[in-house]
Amino acid sequence: MRQHKNKTLAALLAFFFGSVGVHRFYLRGMQDPWGWLHVACFPLVGLLIVVTGKPVSPFVAAPIVLSLLASFMETLLIGLTPDEKWDERQNPDSGKKSDSGALIPMILVVTLAIGATALIAAIARTFDLLFTGGAYG
Repeated sequence: MRQHKNKTLAALLAFFFGSVGVHRFYLRGMQDPWGWLHVACFPLVGLLIVVTGKPVSPFVAAPIVLSLLASFMETLLIGLTPDEKWDERQNPDSGKKSDSGALIPMILVVTLAIGATALIAAIARTFDLLFTGGAYG
């Protein structure tokens, strides 16, 4: 019998620690290549800072920003998955049924608000840097 994967815990892990892939490791184990890609973003950015010799810019920090935005998307996908489908995918033989409760909608609202704000900010800053040379900051 496999361990029961809690949907609420998975959504919380994706929200708080998704940029380092913790939710991927919780759901799929340590062999998950996408989880390791999330983890690899941090040393990659450190290497880019050392190689370029510049402080962190949006283009150098792009791997972390993309990892963070992807984790928000994964939080939404986890949270919006119906409990029956969740159990079918993640808990086929755990012997338990999932009951998400009221915490999932709150996680989704906060994720959508922060994720949309971060995405708009990233797009705005990118256009600012590309078309004005970073004149506004």
